[in-house]
Amino acid sequence: MDLTDLQLDATLFAQAFVTVTVIMDPVGNVPVFLALTRGLDRAQKRRAAWQATGVAAGVIALFALVGEQLIALLGISFEALQVAGGLLLILVALELLRPAPDDPGAEVAKGRNVALVPLGTPLLAGPGAIAATMLYVSQSSTGGQLISVALALLAVHAIVFLGMRFSGIIERVLKENGIELVSRLLGFLLAAIAVQLIASAVADWIRFGVS
Repeated sequence: MDLTDLQLDATLFAQAFVTVTVIMDPVGNVPVFLALTRGLDRAQKRRAAWQATGVAAGVIALFALVGEQLIALLGISFEALQVAGGLLLILVALELLRPAPDDPGAEVAKGRNVALVPLGTPLLAGPGAIAATMLYVSQSSTGGQLISVALALLAVHAIVFLGMRFSGIIERVLKENGIELVSRLLGFLLAAIAVQLIASAVADWIRFGVS
């Protein structure tokens, strides 16, 4: 094996790191994490942070390795993934905009694991992050480039985890009323993002046809 094939690509690392970080938005997802885990204690929040990060990493790794083959096998297009992700985000937005009046953690109390859905996917590992990962993997022609992309993804997920892991500091700063306000604003923004995902997919279907 040529050792030059294992040489890391700093440019590809930087591009993948910046792109996926912007898409996954570790800072912007901290208030969402706080809003969805308000009924959990500190230990449960730590576990939720681990689980959400693990789920996101697993989903992205799966699509990085066999994404194109899996999508082709199931007959699913990226546009379909966008619409599905958009619909899930709309449900999340509605929960943030209209939480249960008496118990914000009612859904958690019922046994729902928000770390898996919607935190792990589609908020973190959404269509955008999946598509970007598959793009950079397809651009990697050497082992070193693949390692560079993998390291970039690991770095992004580490930042995502740290943001959720230390979300308690933000919680102490914002207080309950602040989190309530941010939750409403994020619900509105998430709804807009969801509509944009669906609209973009429909526009592509109209332009290129449904595949």
